[in-house]
Amino acid sequence: MDVLDQSEVDALLSAVDAGEVEDDAQEHQIFSRTLRPADDVEIKPYDFKRPERVSKDQMRAIENLHETFARNFGAALSGFLRTIVEVKVATCDQMTYSEFIASLPNPTSFNLLDAEPLEGNMCLEVSPLIVYPVIDRLLGGTNHELFIPQRALTAIESRLISKIIDRAMDALTESWESVKELKFKVTGMESNPQLVQIVPPNEVVIVVGFELKMSARAGTMNLCIPYNVIESIMDDLAAQSWFSTGKVAGAEDLTATIADQLGGAALTVSGLLAESTITVSDLVQLAEGDILTTDVSASSPITLCVEGEKKYYAHVGQYKGARALRIQRPIVPADRV
Repeated sequence: MDVLDQSEVDALLSAVDAGEVEDDAQEHQIFSRTLRPADDVEIKPYDFKRPERVSKDQMRAIENLHETFARNFGAALSGFLRTIVEVKVATCDQMTYSEFIASLPNPTSFNLLDAEPLEGNMCLEVSPLIVYPVIDRLLGGTNHELFIPQRALTAIESRLISKIIDRAMDALTESWESVKELKFKVTGMESNPQLVQIVPPNEVVIVVGFELKMSARAGTMNLCIPYNVIESIMDDLAAQSWFSTGKVAGAEDLTATIADQLGGAALTVSGLLAESTITVSDLVQLAEGDILTTDVSASSPITLCVEGEKKYYAHVGQYKGARALRIQRPIVPADRV
């Protein structure tokens, strides 16, 4: 390969500027496993600062999973606050941790979460726009002309809002059961998100944004899940999305069909008066007229069995000239039958 000196480089550049040298019009080539025309190939820019580490299927599974969380959390809040609270998923994106922190207000309610047995921390941020209306509701207020202060939560306010966060932890634990048994709990609270560094700034995180509405008040809540925290269960998460999709589709029709088919099935119902034990020699010597004694009182309820399984307590009676059993109550696991 010949190396040009500075004078030759200058001469070549001046020739290009003067139009004496024409650029070779060469067709752009895109190398791939399959041969396709360059005009039919869609070229997308790739930002190495924001790598797409989570596939679309996995993102869809995470969104579906937290839609279940939103419904359960909204129902729990509605019962706790004695008013209708709507919670729904607004966004589900992946970004860097620094971008997530930069998008949060200061001060805010920033909670560090631990999800055993996963290693690392998640975080849950609740906007002051909904935090203070919730606190006002807990203290008996009406939220009319409520002033939203720009300050950190006091100790009493933090204790009140922790009741809401605890219910969010229960709803998260319940919604993640379909993927893996996790135990969510709060490990710390902070008002300034800039002071909390759970992962490096360029680490990829999954941010699920929620919208909370209570009466005329509305606010946001963001759940930040670092990729390295849930990396070990991402395969299970992708598989769960397929199974959950098949489960939801046509579930009502399938339930009705099964119930209709089982409704006409015949079952054997029997009443168990009492049980006792005897020896083999006594069994051999049994004769007509012998009396077997048990520890069960004659006035005690008997056990009603369905296909041999003990299901109910019942009393022996008579109905229209025939022996009958009147159900008293179902047998629960605490009963020693």
